[in-house]
Amino acid sequence: PVAEAFYRATGRQPMGLARRRHFATRGRNLLSIEDELFGDALAALGIDDDDGRPTLKGHGALITALETARTGKLGDIVATIQGEQDEIIRAELPGVLVVQGGPGTGKTVVALHRAAYLLYTYRFPLEGQGVLVVGPNRLFLNYIDQVLPSLGEAGVELVVLADLVADPVRVAGYDKGMAARIKGDLRMATLLQRAVRQRQRPLREPLVVGYGIQHLRLPVEESRRIVDEARRRYRKHNAGRRFVEQQLFESLARRGHGELDPAEVRERLRHTLEVRMALEWMWPVLTPAQFLHDFFGSKALLRLAAKGILTDDEWSSLHRKRSDDLDGVVWTNDDAPLLDEARALLGPKPRSKRQRQRILAETGIPDDEVRTYGHIVVDEAQDLSPMQLRMLNRRSLNGSMTIVGDIAQSTGQWAHATWDEILEHLPDRRPPRREELSIGYRLPAPIMDVAARVLREAAPQLDPPASVREDGAEPTWIAADADALADVVVRTAVDELDELGIGSVAVISPDSMVDALAEALDAAGVDYGRATRHGLESPITLVPVSLVKGLELDGSVVVEPAAILEEEVQGARALYVALTRATKRLAVVHARPLPDVLDAR
Repeated sequence: PVAEAFYRATGRQPMGLARRRHFATRGRNLLSIEDELFGDALAALGIDDDDGRPTLKGHGALITALETARTGKLGDIVATIQGEQDEIIRAELPGVLVVQGGPGTGKTVVALHRAAYLLYTYRFPLEGQGVLVVGPNRLFLNYIDQVLPSLGEAGVELVVLADLVADPVRVAGYDKGMAARIKGDLRMATLLQRAVRQRQRPLREPLVVGYGIQHLRLPVEESRRIVDEARRRYRKHNAGRRFVEQQLFESLARRGHGELDPAEVRERLRHTLEVRMALEWMWPVLTPAQFLHDFFGSKALLRLAAKGILTDDEWSSLHRKRSDDLDGVVWTNDDAPLLDEARALLGPKPRSKRQRQRILAETGIPDDEVRTYGHIVVDEAQDLSPMQLRMLNRRSLNGSMTIVGDIAQSTGQWAHATWDEILEHLPDRRPPRREELSIGYRLPAPIMDVAARVLREAAPQLDPPASVREDGAEPTWIAADADALADVVVRTAVDELDELGIGSVAVISPDSMVDALAEALDAAGVDYGRATRHGLESPITLVPVSLVKGLELDGSVVVEPAAILEEEVQGARALYVALTRATKRLAVVHARPLPDVLDAR
């Protein structure tokens, strides 16, 4: 709070300041001092006139920071926070705050600074309730993981959505086409609810089991009564299993000769094959992975549950071959919200009181509850499907969220046209607040000018950010023969790195070309990294366009824009993302003719 005037004061609103001073240091060496004066001696470099230009604090310090070489890790911006960023960082805690920001506006680092600010300002209750930061992939999490510790906050959880799945499962990759679209559709919630009810069913024929010299019998109608009563009593499937067992043994005891003790009947019969099979048929205990694996592996179950909800093509896209080894099944990231939905419907497996107490002592969370958080920060939220948003909503303790992204960069099967499409799936306890970051700090004007042409096609309703860096190298355009394209890309990446001197270069290509480019880089003996958890730490990094969102590097080589337009679901938006990753230099290498949106250069 003491620093608020430092970050927000302008010539028109000095907030009591006479002078604002910036020190630039490297290690223990003082490199420069910059003063901004207020009042009668106004000499600030920020523009406070009504000429439409952005008001900048510490112009010299800001430009120096922006031109510093990238290291593969996102850093904090405490020294250069601008006024519109500070307002978002300090926005009140309750409710949903949506932050729309174009490339280079600082939305990610602002969101992380907001998490740190909220933890400091609202230490109670957030320290106990927890703060969650959700990123789009692990490459991105690795990129941002030093920001909060540098601000003194190490207790924030950084996750991808798959990390929130309660049961230990293997998650890798993404679904394609219709399967990805359907798995993100809100209709899946109804489909899974139906699928759970399919596993709650009366016997098809009476249960008859030997008990001493007599046979005990459970009629089909009695099994139907038990199932119906369990459905009425229990909201979560697994919680009803003990009731079904109890009712089954009581019913068997009532139908025996003489007065039979249900507890004794249970003790003697619970391990018999007939009783185990009857209980597994009527009301099996299921884990989310078991349930979903059985469901997706059965065309009959899919067809029955999908009736009136999905088309034949839609439910067929969900079908996958069953595996004999459930532990070896690899789920996709699109399955994660479905596993979570299944957990919400099934609940945990029945446990003893001692087991429940042990779990509570170890985790601090009752076994039948989902971990919730006092505040959730979601970055790159523009790509999330309704089912993914539903998964996040389930983790919100009180409806307090910061949702960050850029609609112009919304790609994939669930590309959204407006934030309203996203907000309808988030907490609505109070009206959402919306903020927009209008100033672009990362991209020099020559690069932003190229990207702005693509923006007019990708999201015509949005204005490009106003770049504060008016100078910069002009983008280079390199045409190559198709059979020499990979070699030209390699030479261009090396040349761009040489031009930078110190820094990093990303080779951003269509996903289909990554392997071929990797072979060319290997053949040339170039030291490079792949877009993995540690990939951005290399001077040259090969990144598929599907993973580059949210990252920033000193230079980028964008490969074959026409292929990016064709291969990605939202091609213009994917190309816009690719063109806006560089802070200093951009090169475009192509064998095919440039798309019309770029050929106007």
